[in-house]
Amino acid sequence: MTPGFADPVADAQSCFRAVLEAMSRPGRVQSVRGVTAPAPLCDAAAAVLLTLVDHETPLWLDPAAEAARPWIAFHTGAPTDGASFAMALSLPDLDTLPTGTDEMPETSATVILQVTSLTTGPAYILDGPGLREPATLHVTGLPGDFASIWQRNHALFPRGIDLILCAGNTLTALPRSVSVKEA
Repeated sequence: MTPGFADPVADAQSCFRAVLEAMSRPGRVQSVRGVTAPAPLCDAAAAVLLTLVDHETPLWLDPAAEAARPWIAFHTGAPTDGASFAMALSLPDLDTLPTGTDEMPETSATVILQVTSLTTGPAYILDGPGLREPATLHVTGLPGDFASIWQRNHALFPRGIDLILCAGNTLTALPRSVSVKEA
């Protein structure tokens, strides 16, 4: 079993700042460090799990990532009886995850989605809070109909799913408040 963070406090703080920056400025790619992920997870996805998931945050785990379950359980203690977070190797059906309520939108799920690249691939135009002007994000590893899937999620605002995209040791985020269209 691979270890968690090399320096648990400093690396978790650094990763938290990267996630916060990514959520605050959607589509801006951030780097993380300090973790060697177990297969099939990439380093960024493992770092986000170590930073945001613990014994009080239920985690849904993609069956394709089952080999990482012992590592996740050991390092986070996360229960698997709900879905405050979802760790996925391919985009799950967002309709099956909690989207919160109008009164309590914070009870929705955050999906940590592993993709192939955050620098190459199809281009998406992002617009909304945190962006002075529309921004372009290239992602390899999203389904072909991602823009329409995300539009349905975005229409639920203030409810909806937040998405953290991870590739290698990089991450970016798409909060539910951001609109996405194909470039």
